[in-house]
Amino acid sequence: MVRDSQNQPKQGGPRSAARLAAVQAFYQLLMEDEPNSAKVSTEYVDHRLGAEIEGDQYVDADVDLFKDILDGAWKRRDEWQELIKKHLSQGWTMERIDKILIAVLSAGCYELASRVDVPTAVVINEYVDVTHGFYERAEASFVNSVLDKLAKELRP
Repeated sequence: MVRDSQNQPKQGGPRSAARLAAVQAFYQLLMEDEPNSAKVSTEYVDHRLGAEIEGDQYVDADVDLFKDILDGAWKRRDEWQELIKKHLSQGWTMERIDKILIAVLSAGCYELASRVDVPTAVVINEYVDVTHGFYERAEASFVNSVLDKLAKELRP
């Protein structure tokens, strides 16, 4: 569940919920010894999206968008990570970045490259918002900076 700056649950629409779930599912895949994206996708669709879990009610997500982002981000993750590496500050490596941030950046990179129906500013803002659900200001600024650089390359 994403929370706002006062640690209150943030209400987003189905598309925002889909992005958050895609990032969470991507992270789960990164943590698994033998990742199976089809299995994780089905688990989210059948048991998490729109569900109440441990007292938290999750927003119904746009299932098609969730599947598209997860599939596109996961299957092309090596391509996205190469692009992301090019836009990191000097001295930074992918190994230095938390896995949840890799998930956020990979999903954002996929949307910037493949979902031209979504405006650039929307993509960046959505993933900055997702980042705020897990981290403080510095990490959100980092995501904003990297996605902005990626956008300039992917959407000239």
